[in-house]
Amino acid sequence: MSNHLYKATITWTGNTGKGTSDYRGYERSHTISAVGKPDILGSSDPVFRGDKTRYNPEEFLVASLSTCHMLQYLHLCSVSGVMVIDYTDEAVGSLVETPDGGGHFKEVILYPKVVVSDASMIEKAIELHHNAHKVCFIANSCNFPILHQPTCYVRN
Repeated sequence: MSNHLYKATITWTGNTGKGTSDYRGYERSHTISAVGKPDILGSSDPVFRGDKTRYNPEEFLVASLSTCHMLQYLHLCSVSGVMVIDYTDEAVGSLVETPDGGGHFKEVILYPKVVVSDASMIEKAIELHHNAHKVCFIANSCNFPILHQPTCYVRN
């Protein structure tokens, strides 16, 4: 068993001069950085006083689940003789707010659309989504359902 360490630096950039002295007086803007990579501009969801032009943590969680699934899936396809030529996913996460001001994800649904090179690969391509979910690092770290509704076809 191997252990891996991942690092990110989050820097709040939303101090408008008064710090957090007033709930409405500061921005939720921040920068996510990692050594040798471009910065990512983040904020909170606009519902929580965030900047709609920046990514929010909820989007990052949904994107992490979708990306991890895709990468595991592509690996499994490559070692199983399924030639994927296109892959997109319009993943959706459902968050529930709780009366105490917190909340949690109720579920995330992945909608992968996979294009394979030959119709004979479609059945196996659909089946491999189940296997990819079983080995997805991010999905295995979550305490809510992650569902999959894949489609697979050959491009005409």
